Amino acid sequence: MGSRVARGRDVVGGRKRRTRMDWRMASGAKEAASNLVQYVVMRKDLSKELGWPMGSLVAQACHATVAATWLHREDEHTKQYCAEGNLAHMHKVVLEVKGQTQLVNLSKKLEDAGIRHKLWVEQPENFPTCLATKPYPKEDIQAHFRKLNLCK
Repeated sequence: MGSRVARGRDVVGGRKRRTRMDWRMASGAKEAASNLVQYVVMRKDLSKELGWPMGSLVAQACHATVAATWLHREDEHTKQYCAEGNLAHMHKVVLEVKGQTQLVNLSKKLEDAGIRHKLWVEQPENFPTCLATKPYPKEDIQAHFRKLNLCK
C-alpha cells in the first residue's frame, strides 16, 4: 500500500502516521507528567514491632494511594498523572516513619503547608497506618519529605 495524504497528515495503510508536531506535543505532555510524583509514607513499626505481613502493608499503601487519587481526581496534576498515556510512567516514592506519632505529625505538617494528602486510618480500629499525597510536581513537594528514609 502506498502513502496518501488525508487532512494534512500522512496516512500509511489506512493508519495515521504521526508528524513531527504530533511527536513534539506527545513528548511535551509526557514530560509534564513525568515530573509528577506521588509520595507514600508507611509506618515502620507495623512490620518490625507489630509483625504485620507484607500483604497487609501493601494493602494499606494501596488504600491510601487510591483514596488520595480519587479525592483529588479533578485536580489537573492528578488528571495528567492518571492519563492513559502516562499509566506506564507513574512515579511513586515510598518512605517510612518510625510509628503512629510520626505519621500523624507529618500529616499535620503537610496539612499546614497546604499539601493535599490522605491519611489512611484502618477501620474499625481507628488506626492510622499510611499516608499518600495526591500527585504533585516533584520540585513542589520533595522538600517536605527530605528527612525521611526510603521504606525497606
